[in-house]
Amino acid sequence: MEREICKDLLKWKNSKDRKPLLLQGIRQCGKTYVLKEFGKENYDDVAYFTFEDNPDLSETFRQDLNTERILNYLSFARNKRIEPGKTLIILDEIQLCDRALTSLKFFCENAPEYHIACAGSLLGVMLSRPGSFPVGKVRRLTMYPMTFKEFLLANSEDMLVEHMLRYPDELLPQILVNKLTTYLDYFFLTGGMPAVVSSWIKERDIKEVDTILGDIIKDYLSDFSKHAKEHITKLTLIWNSIPTQLARENKKFIFGHAKVGARAKDLEDALEWLADAGLVYKVRRTKEPKVPLEMYADNTHFKVYVADIGILRKMAKMPSSFIFSKDKEYDDLRGALAENFVLNEMIPQIDHIPYYWRSDRGAEVDFIVQIGSLAVPVEAKAGSNKSKSLTEYMKTYEPKIAVTTAPGNNVSSVVKHMPLYTLWRMQEYLKDLKI
Repeated sequence: MEREICKDLLKWKNSKDRKPLLLQGIRQCGKTYVLKEFGKENYDDVAYFTFEDNPDLSETFRQDLNTERILNYLSFARNKRIEPGKTLIILDEIQLCDRALTSLKFFCENAPEYHIACAGSLLGVMLSRPGSFPVGKVRRLTMYPMTFKEFLLANSEDMLVEHMLRYPDELLPQILVNKLTTYLDYFFLTGGMPAVVSSWIKERDIKEVDTILGDIIKDYLSDFSKHAKEHITKLTLIWNSIPTQLARENKKFIFGHAKVGARAKDLEDALEWLADAGLVYKVRRTKEPKVPLEMYADNTHFKVYVADIGILRKMAKMPSSFIFSKDKEYDDLRGALAENFVLNEMIPQIDHIPYYWRSDRGAEVDFIVQIGSLAVPVEAKAGSNKSKSLTEYMKTYEPKIAVTTAPGNNVSSVVKHMPLYTLWRMQEYLKDLKI
């Protein structure tokens, strides 16, 4: 399956000051697959090693960090010479060996001619032994679950993507709009975890999709007990409360809704653990939508989202039929999924977590994104309802550009309507405006 991050991997390969690469991300987002496929397509040879259930490999790095000795061992282990510049060395699950992480410093300094790419979970790298991470000696890239564009490409819809790039949104033929809407429905069911998408493409069996999503969630819960035994109860409480908190009209995260009577000091360490692991995103309130937004962030008010909408749907126990149902029973959760989808589409583009804005009178704009010197309000809507909050924001701050996913809201040239299925083009569109 084609992934956008391959463009960054190619830049890394061709960089004159190339350092060892660390590709990190949540578990099962496709890191290993991408590195192997990238190696096959761009190198003469791929030398793959994993630290999972491989004590001999770990022991090799514990002896000493002499790069020549380590390279000789790797060559002997695979019974084939490793050629500098021609062989891609992949060290998988590197978070399981602190010494291997440390060794990247010496490969950077003493053997820069060798191309080394490592894969590690955000959680594992976060928990690595203090001092083991080679600060300044690696190129770090973060990988996310698949975006909607990648989902289309995985479904062999290359021509559909080309049409979207060629024509403005408003000029897309209705037949293509209908097709995109159907695919978006499917994506809301599957989410972007590669194993789930692959199963859906091959089998079109939603029960199997739900089984795989359930297994992924169980694996994450196992990680809680493996890496944070002292926090497992708190982690589970917060994790399980996210769908219901997102379904509320005021989506501000309230610790007391995770556990009756709980306060921030009781659970905030567990929430930070989940955020550091990349499983959830904390979207903080900005008091003033001014650049840089970080200077105006309010750390006491935030919303919490999940890294993948398929996982969110499964956590919420939403049946597959909801996506085609007109039953208002699902409106709140459908809206929560749409909002989470918008965030998941934006983060890989802007490479940071956006903010949200809420006035003292209760008006709220879902996201405020910093693009260059602009603070761009983004309204996430599943339907066509107009937002009084965005109108209030526009009157108060007079932004140069605003984005809404709700159709029929182009009240001025400043407001850009972008259907949900086009959000993967948002940053490109805003850059083209040259404001």
